[in-house]
Amino acid sequence: MNAKLSMILRILLGLMLVVFGANHIHSFMPPMALPTAAGNFMMAMMATGYFLKFVGIYLVILGLLLIFKKWVPFALIVLAPFSVNVLLFHLALAPSAIIIAVIVAVLNILLIYDNWGSYKELFT
Repeated sequence: MNAKLSMILRILLGLMLVVFGANHIHSFMPPMALPTAAGNFMMAMMATGYFLKFVGIYLVILGLLLIFKKWVPFALIVLAPFSVNVLLFHLALAPSAIIIAVIVAVLNILLIYDNWGSYKELFT
């Protein structure tokens, strides 16, 4: 992949993670309307008192790593299970709001592919 395109995609993904992570911590964006099952799931996570804040911190840290180009291959691999989970959440419970989940997953996949050389040792 072109180095400039890779940088743009990395920073875009990083910014998305920082914004959505910060929203989990401070709730500055209005909540989206969710179907009943998705709303119940989110309410259960909020009821723990810590889970969404933990996810927010996790996302902000990963986003900053991507923005500042620190440990990018690590950040992308750590983000992968989250990307899959958000995509599955929207596929199963809230399909009308799936576009952001698809964008995050596609950016994650493209950037993992771009950094594939860093992962070769894991598979040999």
